[in-house]
Amino acid sequence: MERRKEQVTMTTNLFTGDQVKLTAEEPENMSKAFARWSRDSEYHRMLNFSPGVLWSDKKWKEWLEKDLEKDSQDEFFFAIHTTADDRLIGFIGLMSPEWNQRDAWIVIGIGDRNDWGKGYGTDAMRLLLKYAFTELNLFRVTLGLFDYNRRAYRSYEKVGFVLEGRQRNIVNREGRRWDVLVMGILKSEWEQRSG
Repeated sequence: MERRKEQVTMTTNLFTGDQVKLTAEEPENMSKAFARWSRDSEYHRMLNFSPGVLWSDKKWKEWLEKDLEKDSQDEFFFAIHTTADDRLIGFIGLMSPEWNQRDAWIVIGIGDRNDWGKGYGTDAMRLLLKYAFTELNLFRVTLGLFDYNRRAYRSYEKVGFVLEGRQRNIVNREGRRWDVLVMGILKSEWEQRSG
């Protein structure tokens, strides 16, 4: 009896969404963008606890190249480009996976404030969650954000993240204390939403 081989076609592009596509990090391009974006103190304050520091293109490039040399299974980072004009607008990644628990932390940044609030981050997050749950077989994904970043909070809710906790009064910004929020999404919750 002759066995028939079945052709399987993958119909979805893992790295391309409606508005953005995920690409490999290119230190030359990323370093110039990071140097430019970090000049905006609001951008920096949405991402970091640390005080704002300005780095040159050269210093960013050295840091990125050193980070890429690690070649480990501890980080999965991508550049975010628009699908319309292939413009670099940000970064997204999974950090510090705990493989035995099948959990990882997600980070994202949309650099230029002219690109904020247009759905790019939400689309990129959908792509990375698909990657996390279908390619890496994670059980859950976790993220943290500052309580004052309400735009990001709404974006994360749109893709299914749930508020799981808060660290009270951990960040000091302009004389006021702010909480850090912790949100998470389980693979089963993602499957229900994307089913």
